[in-house]
Amino acid sequence: MNPSPATAGTASAATPAAAQRPTILLHPSGNPAGKPTTPYLLNCWYAAALSREIPAEGLFSRQLLDTRVLMYRLADGSPVALHDRCPHRFVPLSMGKRCGDEVRCAYHALQFNGQGQCTHNPHGNQHIPTAAKVRSFPLLERHGFVWIWMGDQPADPAKLADHSALDEGPASAIAWTYMPMQANYELIIDNVMDLSHVDHVHGEIISTRGQLSPIIPPVSERDGAITVRWEWQQQPPMGIFAPFMAEPAAPARHFLNVTWHAPASIQLSVGANQDGGPMDLAHTTGQYDLHTCTPASEGQTHYFFVTRRNHVVDDEGFNAFKIKAMHDAFVNEDGPIIEAVHNEMGTTDFFALNPVLISSDAAPVRVRRRLAQMIAQEGRYK
Repeated sequence: MNPSPATAGTASAATPAAAQRPTILLHPSGNPAGKPTTPYLLNCWYAAALSREIPAEGLFSRQLLDTRVLMYRLADGSPVALHDRCPHRFVPLSMGKRCGDEVRCAYHALQFNGQGQCTHNPHGNQHIPTAAKVRSFPLLERHGFVWIWMGDQPADPAKLADHSALDEGPASAIAWTYMPMQANYELIIDNVMDLSHVDHVHGEIISTRGQLSPIIPPVSERDGAITVRWEWQQQPPMGIFAPFMAEPAAPARHFLNVTWHAPASIQLSVGANQDGGPMDLAHTTGQYDLHTCTPASEGQTHYFFVTRRNHVVDDEGFNAFKIKAMHDAFVNEDGPIIEAVHNEMGTTDFFALNPVLISSDAAPVRVRRRLAQMIAQEGRYK
């Protein structure tokens, strides 16, 4: 997932015939879109794949930010990413084959290395045209994800939020999953930043007993990250924690701390205790979750999720329960609602529809406005 800056080009007007050709502009994500604008923040990191999705051998292709991206691993295990399109006849390179650390196009056998440079042309005198290059994309592999930078500025590792808590603890206590969604990615961010919907949408396993809706949770912002927090008491405790508490049927205090980092990562910590201790992960039965989503297009989203728990940490089989609970909640409960909202809106411009706003909207609205401001500052989208 490593792109080199794209350059915008226009059809030559040297002849009357050329002047009649349509202008093709290359927008910064590398996609020929017929327009120089993009609805996405680009100079930032998006999750491109789970680490396990990119094979040690072979090729893996995924559409990200309207652009097909080819990913594979070099012999040393490091991942690389190229625009999944041969510059000759525009065949997806993912239809081709691996040749060591390089990729050979299926159509005319032009061969490209991991930096996107053509290294072999079997035709004629085997001259390699100067323009025979494919855009490559910078990648970082951290926390079980491969992250991609699709902007035109130099990739900045410091712009990837610190989620090192995911790396602390045994491998048996962490689980990842991937869920494609037929909806705009900002609707998913809205959903996680406003967890009052848990009172009304979700079943017993994560039931909050109607306790969140009456709360007006405080919202704060620090270094560009936006946080919303709930604290409450319920009986019995949330179903994901009750079996591991001293008194599974007795009241317990709970907390939810949710933090958004641009462009589309949301870190959620949730826990419960019955001993009156501090409401944080160090003093509760709880878990550290990361929700992160990457647009495939304006109407399709790659939704990734990882959870690390601080209980039953040696039971690797328990991971299957955690992931099933996530799928039951999101795919079967949140998902149909979010996709229905996307279809009903008919636009990605949320505020153009003059939505009614209530107290629980404070955090998602602030995130939407902050993200829009960041995109506008890149100067590519109006």
